[in-house]
Amino acid sequence: MSATVFERVQAKLTEAGIPFGVLRHAPVFTSEEAAAVRGVALSSGAKALVVKAGDEFVMLVVPADRKLDSKKARAALGVRSTRFGTREEVEQLTGLQPGSIPPFGSLFNLKTYCDPALRDNETINFNAGDHSVSVSMKCDDYLSAERPTLAEIT
Repeated sequence: MSATVFERVQAKLTEAGIPFGVLRHAPVFTSEEAAAVRGVALSSGAKALVVKAGDEFVMLVVPADRKLDSKKARAALGVRSTRFGTREEVEQLTGLQPGSIPPFGSLFNLKTYCDPALRDNETINFNAGDHSVSVSMKCDDYLSAERPTLAEIT
């Protein structure tokens, strides 16, 4: 039986010796609901966006209180066009529903880009493959575990 995405996140962090917390809660479907149920600032949410940049899909990670700036993203990624993946594309690439995707593109063979504004948070929070499971961890630990390309995209 294949491991769930949560189990894969857990294994990645455990193998790297990175401490993290897990919170099980009622299902949440927006960043605002997630921040409220976690009792944390909206900005600490690490929102994972699956985007088609030019001819390939990538993962963009932004603080939950910010919006993707398409013009900045196109410039940072060196492409002429970007668009959000459709629900079907996201499910095909990740096996997950939008809103439950952890900010680890590496788990899905997607190159990961992260807005540097996420570093304004000592601790980040994100759904881990399920609308009712959140992980919290130090932002520096996330950056060392995933090694995303830092790019101003918000």
